[in-house]
Amino acid sequence: MPDGASPVPRPSKRPSGAEPPDPSALTDSWDRALRATMAHTTMGISPAALGAAWADWASHIAVAPGKRLQLVDKAVRKFIRFQRFAADSALSGADTPACIAPLAQDRRFASDAWRAPPYNMLSQGFLLAQQWWWNATTGIRGVTPQHERVMEFCTRQILDMFAPSNFAMTNPEVLQRTLETGGANLLRGWQNLVVDMMQSISGGRAQSNNDFVVGETIAATPGQVIFRNRLMEVIEYPATTAKVHAEPILITPAWIMKYYILDLGPDNSLVRFLTSQGYTVYMISWANPGEADRDLGMDDYLSLGQMAALDAVQARSGVDQIHVCGYCIGGTLLTIAAAAMARDGDSRIASLTLLAAQADFSEAGELMLFINESQVAFLEDMMWQQGYLDTHQMAGAFQILRSNDLIWSRIVRSYLMGERYVSNDLMTWNADATRMPARMHSEYLRQLFLENRLATGRYEVGDAAVALSDIRVPTFALGTTRDHVAPWRSVHKAHLYFDAEVTFVLTTGGHNSGVVSAPGKPHRSYRMRTTPAHAPYEDADDWLLRAHDAEGSWWLAWAEWLAARSSPATKASRMARAPVPVLGAAPGQYVFQK
Repeated sequence: MPDGASPVPRPSKRPSGAEPPDPSALTDSWDRALRATMAHTTMGISPAALGAAWADWASHIAVAPGKRLQLVDKAVRKFIRFQRFAADSALSGADTPACIAPLAQDRRFASDAWRAPPYNMLSQGFLLAQQWWWNATTGIRGVTPQHERVMEFCTRQILDMFAPSNFAMTNPEVLQRTLETGGANLLRGWQNLVVDMMQSISGGRAQSNNDFVVGETIAATPGQVIFRNRLMEVIEYPATTAKVHAEPILITPAWIMKYYILDLGPDNSLVRFLTSQGYTVYMISWANPGEADRDLGMDDYLSLGQMAALDAVQARSGVDQIHVCGYCIGGTLLTIAAAAMARDGDSRIASLTLLAAQADFSEAGELMLFINESQVAFLEDMMWQQGYLDTHQMAGAFQILRSNDLIWSRIVRSYLMGERYVSNDLMTWNADATRMPARMHSEYLRQLFLENRLATGRYEVGDAAVALSDIRVPTFALGTTRDHVAPWRSVHKAHLYFDAEVTFVLTTGGHNSGVVSAPGKPHRSYRMRTTPAHAPYEDADDWLLRAHDAEGSWWLAWAEWLAARSSPATKASRMARAPVPVLGAAPGQYVFQK
């Protein structure tokens, strides 16, 4: 096991006649069991970590009289500004100019109904208070950057709970709907609440739309399973063109969710698109681990996953060069594999594509709010008890990061407006989460997030460190403008670490919607620029100024990039493939594991 890894031990029964157990081990188990129980009530968030952030902030603001005086001054100025706005609103009504504008991503008060009094005063008062608390929790000399971000984030979450948009009597849109329907919206909202509560209590899943069924209308690209082990399946999708490129594409999706985000509906499937461009595509479909898989680690995902899939694809295709593509955490695993292969002289990678994938975790977005020693130890204790990170626990953390979009706006729409979201293929996939083994997730958080070993040359594969600078194959790296999981500036650091030609693309959208960007969809654009190997480094802001802007889908640009680095396409009949036992039709077995 690599130095510094923190496997999660599982308790064992003492055999008859053995020596008494070590008292320190018993007390350690006691402590872990208590923290694991606490974790189930706090959604896996460590109270100690939050307390440390608050103590850091409170102790420093207590000895900052200048900052406190500044906050008093700001409070007085905002109160005067609000009074003037309220007086003008009483005279001019909805025509009164706002005294403060919401942030660009805040759409809670976008409706015209919020411009009429008294609702404009409610929304403006809330936004002024939100701005004041941002000033109160930031810019305090001596507070660590992480604690400052935690305090700002937690304060914002508390304020968002009491936003006037969340309550029927202070939300003009809800009141208007109630008048129009005679209260039927509230009755439907109550029914929605009861259904959701019953599903939550029973541990059931929300009923899916029959229009989106795995293996029928989504994850339905024709293919076959050519390899399977305890951790993953490899699915082969033949090219659908008369001429086929010799080099296949092997895709490594994230194991945090099911693979078929890259094979949604026929008009939204990256797999189907690539096969229409003359490529044979191979996809890893990860198993959904359970308690028995608690000891699977990152090394297992590398050997039983990435490398086993590469071996299977080479044996099946009979070629020496393979295009590889990784998405999210799958891209991080692929980066580790590429560095280890380069170190060991393995030259099977023809090109490397990384979709919203990080190698340097020093700027890993708001997820870093929950990554410190206290928080990681708290999660380890929770996983120690059950053997894995549960899907609900993982989903809760991601929902908190975007609480306005994923929690409060849904509560208002479902329970106050009496509506249900119309499901689509991406939402169906998003509800189909997977678990993560305890040891793997512990190693991932510690070695990559907490210690940033991969970027600093301290991550070991086979008892020897790997270096990102050994990666010298052509690289295509994609970032998205609204990514809260892998911020595009973090993804851009491929330029800094790889000794390779790097083509970087910045596309509109978020972590998922930016990747699933099929040609023909409206309001899509991207920036793209290729930096030759050994060229002088330019940071993300300089790159943004120099990159050219293009309308449409980045998929087309990637297809051109791949074609330029592939052998000329030849007739499919000339493409020899080694016979292998077919283990079943796509989408295989593991995608259905719950």
